[in-house]
Amino acid sequence: MDHMKINFTVTEFVFLGLSSDPKIQLVLFFVFLFFYIFSVVGNIIIITIIQIEPRLQTPMYFFLTNLSFLDICYTSTNVPQMLSNMMGSKKTIPFASCATQMYFSLSFGMIECVLLGVMAYDRYVAICHPLHYTIIMDQNTCVQLAAISWSSSFLSSMVINVLTLSLPYCGPNVLNHFFCEVPSVLRLACTDTSLTELVVFVFSIIIVFIPFLLIIVSYARILLSVLRMRSASGRHKALSTCASHLTVVTLFYGTAIFMYMRPQSKSSRAGGKVIAVFYTVVTPMLNPLIYSLRNQDVKGSLRRAITKQNM
Repeated sequence: MDHMKINFTVTEFVFLGLSSDPKIQLVLFFVFLFFYIFSVVGNIIIITIIQIEPRLQTPMYFFLTNLSFLDICYTSTNVPQMLSNMMGSKKTIPFASCATQMYFSLSFGMIECVLLGVMAYDRYVAICHPLHYTIIMDQNTCVQLAAISWSSSFLSSMVINVLTLSLPYCGPNVLNHFFCEVPSVLRLACTDTSLTELVVFVFSIIIVFIPFLLIIVSYARILLSVLRMRSASGRHKALSTCASHLTVVTLFYGTAIFMYMRPQSKSSRAGGKVIAVFYTVVTPMLNPLIYSLRNQDVKGSLRRAITKQNM
């Protein structure tokens, strides 16, 4: 009983946020509000175009639909809370709400890692085994790969969150962050967190690093295949279909690995918050822009949709 009481001494957490200066907070509020609206609207447009355009009913765009829906969920888990804290005088979150936010935020981040790995494999099959592409990446396979991405990440996040929340939190309750994230919450535990940090690191290897290796191997094989192509137009077409995905991978994985694949004792807290802004706010906002500007199929479908609307 005493242990349970200690665990729940902290009933709420207080966010320090990105800045304590009211003027900077006001500027950040409008910047992140724009990012959030752009992200949600942009990803909804991508999903809508893919659903109404028959030419985009392919495995690549099935996974892109998943990614766009995921980005809406991911950014909606954190940004509304951050905007509310910037404008309100009370920058707190109840313990239960923090636990919920931490679970879904980590789940969505993990799903994105796995999904980006699956999308790299899809590009590998399309470019290196074009004659067998429709057989290997049939509808059932695509649905199964998407389901594995979502379910494995939700289960992994559950394990990490149960371990994190089972630690005693008896004060202080000030989070040097703008949302509830495992590394920042762990710092407030009133006991040794080395075992939990080890578990987080192991799951980071499984969910983050293994898909990253799949991406590297897939693109290495793609590059070798492209170099063997005799047609310049064929090489250009193959690389152009990968350009958008590679840009998203670089943005998301670069920041996620920096945040989760390091021992927490070496983490810069202020730097960690800035890094978190990139993979929770900036990347979901940039994804629709990247896929619409760098993808000829999406641009063509968008133009046709606008033309039909104006007729």
